[in-house]
This record gives sequence, structure tokens and C-alpha cells, in this order.
Amino acid sequence: MRKKQDKESRIVALFRILTVLVFIFSSSVKGVDPLGTAYRVEDYLLVYGLDWMRGAALGLAVFLIAVEFLLGFALLFRLKPRLAATGTLLIMIFFTVVTWFDARYDLVTDCGCFGDAVKLTNWQTFYKNVVLILLAAVIFFKRKSIVPKIPGWFQTIILAVFTALFVWFVFYNYNHLPMLDFRDWKVGRDMKSSDTGETKTYLTYRNLETGEEQEFLSPDYPWNDSLWMARWEFVDQRVDESGVERKHALFIEDEDGNDLTKAIIGHAGDQFLLISYDLDFAEGEGMLKAAKLFHYLDDEGIAFDMLSASDLQTIDKYREVYQMDYPVYFADDVELKAMIRSNPGLLWLRDGVVMKKWHANDFPGREELQNLLKEK
Repeated sequence: MRKKQDKESRIVALFRILTVLVFIFSSSVKGVDPLGTAYRVEDYLLVYGLDWMRGAALGLAVFLIAVEFLLGFALLFRLKPRLAATGTLLIMIFFTVVTWFDARYDLVTDCGCFGDAVKLTNWQTFYKNVVLILLAAVIFFKRKSIVPKIPGWFQTIILAVFTALFVWFVFYNYNHLPMLDFRDWKVGRDMKSSDTGETKTYLTYRNLETGEEQEFLSPDYPWNDSLWMARWEFVDQRVDESGVERKHALFIEDEDGNDLTKAIIGHAGDQFLLISYDLDFAEGEGMLKAAKLFHYLDDEGIAFDMLSASDLQTIDKYREVYQMDYPVYFADDVELKAMIRSNPGLLWLRDGVVMKKWHANDFPGREELQNLLKEK
């Protein structure tokens, strides 16, 4: 009997450590980018018809991240193990149900379970949760075998202190930029898309009489032969971009719809981009600081442009208030949010390479900017 109990304790310990690793990793990569997690929460609120709760997305994101960390930390050090085991099972039941609906009906394309550090498909996320819920169930039913080694009151103090420190860590990343950047627009990355070949478009047509299908490289097919076109019908189109290396999905255009992406991202020399996905929600003090930076950089002959998803009417509304004397171009809000976790945010490119990024709370002054430009 004693050997059987020892074996069961070792199994529970193994399952506990595996669960801890997932919970601590998951909460850490989401905690380093709480705004990104809030965007994922917004996505779920929208698909479930709870858009009236969008204002609470950040609060919900921080709560979920903190709970995940608290459970993982408690299980790791065997603090309040019975409560931790119960909480772990309950949260896994919730997430497993949500991710099943997500996988079954493709509600949200990215659940953000591991932030931007690890990308999983909806079905992969569901299967991962199935494994975790099995581990959580074993831990729950064997929770009495997890024996804490310190008094209950001291366990409470430890949990409170470390949870508070973790929440501080989350808000630090929110009020500045993520300490670790897992996204495409990270510092040091060359964002110029390189063309090593020609983009080719292939068209597939089906013969109406024989059913034969034939693929043509556009425009090398008899499109101007009316007799041929009468006997064939269009079936499909595919684009071969094997010769094009795309570093991002950003598309920049002016108010006339002209594509300026290559000109701006591939600008030779220094290029500063002020990013505001929505001017109605932009931090006003940051926008005013940006105006001062523009005038200094403009005097130095350094390019400074703004990218926004706001419409012309909104831009005109704020143009005088925020002293927006710089050019303003348009881009998709999803891509702008991916570029920088701040509204507004400032991004410095040199020959297409990301040199530095600033949160609105950390915009550089004139002297700091002068030193940076000289150093690099």
C-alpha cells in the first residue's frame, strides 16, 4: 500500500510540474504584452456579442493573466494546494469549452494563449487544453497528496506578494513597451520586402465541351480570342510570390489610394513613423510631444510621417489640436497595433531597419534624440 501511495504521489508531482510549466510560461508571455492580450479579449467579446464590454477588455486581460500566474505559482510551491487544484480545474474547463467552440466554428483566428511567442491553430489549442484538463483533473482528485510545508497564513502572504509583483510587471509593460518583443516589428529587424523575382499570376480555365482544365501564365492566354473564350470558362486563379520576400503585412496608402509602402518603409536614411491606430483614443500629451519632435527632425531634414487607421474627418478634427503639420498616411489598424503597443507610438527606421521604438510615455526629448542619431 505504501509503495502504491508513493507512486501516485510521484505521478501527481509530475502532472503538477507539467501544468506549472505551461501556466507560468503562458502567463509570462501574455504578461509581457498585456495590450496584445487585451486585443484578443476584445475579439472574443465581439464574436460573443458582448461588444458593450470592450471597455473592460484590458481589465479582463490583466485579471486572466494574473489568475493564470497565481495558479501556476501556487502549484509550483505547493501553496494553498487544494484551492489551487480546484481553481486550475475550473479555469481549464472554461478554456477548453471556449476553445472547442473556437475550433469548431472558427470564431477567432488567434486565441493568443501563448501571446505572440508561440502561434497555435484553433484545433491545436483545443487539443492542448484537452491534455491540460486531464492533468488538472488528476491534480484535483489527488489534491490531498500535495502537502504544503509552511503555515497557511504565510502561504497567503507569499501568494499576495508575488501576485502583486506580477501585476506590477504586467502594468509596467502596459505603460511602456513589452520587455520582450515577439512580433515582426522588433528592434534590429530589416522590414524592407525584397523582390528577388517576378510575381506571377496563373489562371485556370475549363473547356465547356470536354471538361479539360488548363492553366495559363497571365497574360499569356488567348483572352482576346472570342471564339476560344466562348468554349472555356474561368475556374481559378493563383499567385506565385516565391520571388518576393514579405517581412510584414503592412500596406500604406495616401488619401488617393496610392501605395506608398515601399517608399516609406524602404526610405534611404532615417525615417520616423508616428503610429496611431485611432486618433480618438490617442494619448494627447504624446501627440503634442510628437509635434515637437517633428519640428526638430524636419529642421534636420529627417523624414517624419504619421500612420493611422482614422478617417480624414477624424484627422482633420485633431490636426490643429495636436499641431499635426507632418504628412499623414493610412494603414489597417490591426497592422498598426502589431507595429507598436502604444497609441501613439514612435518608430525609428534607418534604411528599413527598426532602430528603436518608443511608448507615448517615453517619447525622447530633443537632446536624447540628437545623441541617438549621432551614436547610431
